[in-house]
This record gives sequence, C-alpha cells and structure tokens, in this order.
Amino acid sequence: MAIRRSETRTGRDDVMVREMAPAGGRFARPLLLALVAGCVGAAGPVDLAEVLARAKAKVFPALVFVSPVVEQFDEGEKTHQEVVGSGVIISSDGEVVTNRHVVDKAVEIRCLLHDGRVLRAKTIGQDKETDLALLKLDGDGPFPFAEFADSSTAFEGQFVMAMGAPWGLSRSVSLGIISCTERFLPEGSYNLWLQTDAALNPGNSGGPLVDRDGRVVGINTLATLIGGDMGFAVPSNTVREVVDALRREGRVRRAWTGIALQPLKDFRSNTFFDADSGCLVAGVAAGSPAASAGLRPGDLILSVGGRPVNGVTEEDLPRVGHILASLPIGTPVEFRVRRSGAEMTLVVTPREKGKVEGEDYDCKAWNMTVKAINEFATPELHYFVKQGVYVRGVKSPGNAEQAGLRRGDIILTVEGSEIRSLEQFAELYERLTSDASRPKKVRMEVLRAGLRRQVVLDYSTKYERH
Repeated sequence: MAIRRSETRTGRDDVMVREMAPAGGRFARPLLLALVAGCVGAAGPVDLAEVLARAKAKVFPALVFVSPVVEQFDEGEKTHQEVVGSGVIISSDGEVVTNRHVVDKAVEIRCLLHDGRVLRAKTIGQDKETDLALLKLDGDGPFPFAEFADSSTAFEGQFVMAMGAPWGLSRSVSLGIISCTERFLPEGSYNLWLQTDAALNPGNSGGPLVDRDGRVVGINTLATLIGGDMGFAVPSNTVREVVDALRREGRVRRAWTGIALQPLKDFRSNTFFDADSGCLVAGVAAGSPAASAGLRPGDLILSVGGRPVNGVTEEDLPRVGHILASLPIGTPVEFRVRRSGAEMTLVVTPREKGKVEGEDYDCKAWNMTVKAINEFATPELHYFVKQGVYVRGVKSPGNAEQAGLRRGDIILTVEGSEIRSLEQFAELYERLTSDASRPKKVRMEVLRAGLRRQVVLDYSTKYERH
C-alpha cells in the first residue's frame, strides 16, 4: 500500500491520483437521506445538508490554516522551505493540534484563523511515534475551539467530514464515511487508524475528522498515492492521551524493552503459529532490557506484569505495543513466556525510550549534511556504530560528491579523530574549516555497507549556494 504524508510543500510537484467514479450506481435522494447514520427519527429522515451544516458550524471556527517555515537537510545543505498544513484549536486559550510532520524543524509558524487573523504559534511539544504536535497561538483569546469525540464508539459507515486546507486553499470540507475503525499500518506503533474515504489532499495533514455532532473523531494524517479516496486519521482517544502528555512535559515518556512483535496469524505472509493467545516475539534488540532478561525471538509472551496479552492478528499489535510502552520505567516486570512448549517467567526492567531521532548538522564548506545515529530512527546504522554520525545528504554538485561520499555513510574518523557524537563532529568541523593556514583537505574513514573506506575530501572549490 502506498502511503504518504498529506502536507503540501511549496515548490514540489506532489500530485495525488484519484478515481472519483461512483462504485455502485446512483442513489435516489430519499434513500441517501435514510442511510445517514443516526439521522432517521420518528418523524422520518432528517435532511443531510442540515446535519452537516450544524456539524460544520461547530468546528469550522476552530479550523486553522498552518504555514510553517521549516529547515531541510536532505539535499546536502540546510535550506528553509515553506510548507502548508492544517490544525484545529482544542482549548479557549489557543492550543492547536496538528501533525508533527507539518511543523517538524519549524523556525517560524504562522496560522490563519477563521476570523481572518494571522497569528504566530510556538510548539509546545511533538511526538514522532503518533505524528502529533501541540502548538500554542500567540494572541488574545478566548478562541473558539472544537471538542473531541470518543473514537472507541466510531463505526464503519459513520458519516464524517474532513476539514483542512488542501493544496493550501485556506479551508475546505469533504464528506465521506469511516471505512474501517481499526486499520493497522506500519506507520503506527501504538495506535490503530481510522480509515476514511473523505477526500484528503496535500495540505489536509493535521486537520480534524469530524462526526455529525460536530466533534473531532480523529486527526487526518495519511493518504494513499493512488487507488481512490483512502485516508487515515489518528483516533481522537489517542490524540487526547498524547496531548495530555505534551501539555505536562512537552514530550511523551515511553518505556522501551527492545521487543519486536509479530502476530500469531499472518494472512499476508501465510504464517500461522499453533497458538490461540499470546504474542510472538519477532526479534530482540541487542543490548536491550529484553535481551538482558533472556527473551529470544520465537518466544510466545503470555502475560506482562500479570496482564494477559494477545497478538493474534496484526490489528492486535498496537495494543500490545501500548502495554509495553506504558510499563513503569526502571521497575522490574515479570514476563510469562512459552518457549519450546515450556512456560517460564523472565524479569524485564524497561528503560525510558530516549530520543527517537538524531539532530542534523550542515557542513557548508564540505557541501553535505550529517545526522546523529539513533537506534530507533536508523537501526541499520546503529547495528554497526552505537554512537556517531552519518551522511544525511550530499549536495550535487559539491565537494562531498566529488570525494565519493554517499548518503548513509557512517563517518568513523576525521583527520584521525574518532567520531563519537554529533557535538564532537561539529566542533572538529568548525576547527578545521576555520583554520586558514591548513590545506583545504580532510581525510575521513567511513563505513559503507559494513566495509571501511578511506576518503579524501577536497573543499577548496566553492560551490554556489542556492
């Protein structure tokens, strides 16, 4: 399934292909009205337009057009780019929920409100795991705000509206239904998604998915590249939980055990394990709390802290992942597992899950950007080097490209100095490039696909920055 973020980035040709043809003939208007969930009373069908107008009137004043200026490092140099997305005000003092990918690395955030005011906003906190961010408007309230629905009561066929700023068009509404209330996607470790056929386009990211009562049932986040209108929203119950944590600490604290999960019955891979309950351990990270406790791939977890766990299908995995993430940090927890037919108890002491993404750094003279290795964001690099930096982007044309450096190269040494952190690398870079008496060449040792390579980077050529 092709999934992509639904924000618009200025200057990018990012087009969604959609099939708009109806799937099953045309409906007569009376039948359509009768199909509106919850809109048929004793006096007969209620007009759909009236229901939607009332719901829109509750949320539209709280809709926000979000336009941040963000830093970009992918192309080998730090640039600034304006992006557009959506958000919704959730409190009278101007708290705004949006997607993290809309405001990540933002140096400035401007918001257009329903009443025409343009206000700046600051980021209170963000959570990469759920792709949510909490902003605070810089302006005088009180502000109109929307209320959350209980997403656990959502059902397939429920009429919803997606509100936002598609293609940067300020504000818009599209109508659809909830197609699935528990959609599993690899993009969500701790939540299932609400799938909807309400049209989502670039710019809708962070906007509300609204029920017929004018309450926010989800935050629109993902959409398909092709194949019709299929979008995905973070359920409102997950949003409320994350927002509460961001209010308190500016981040979400999660426990980490190092366990990768696998369902017992996987139709796609045609793998079926002989068990009706429990959750299968697919892998255990080296040096993790689970590895230290003796857990192994292939173990069947029966209970955690006395609480039964079930990962029969892939839709069950986010619930199990949430249980593991909610364990008390630093407190030993008993895991009841079955291995080769025998049951045993292993004690795991979860540690706090640290930063899930490394910092970026721009090496202007060398025409490349580097990034700190992170065990969660770049596990394939962390396998080789636990602490260090790698090449994030290479400018073309540029000195790093001429030296043969590539994206993903792990920088082991610079001029004989072992690189153990981004801070150390940045200090060494500034010292070398500011020394006018030394030749404009540096020797590097890099690791690429597990093989060491020697590189000489000549940065005597000045390439135009654009």
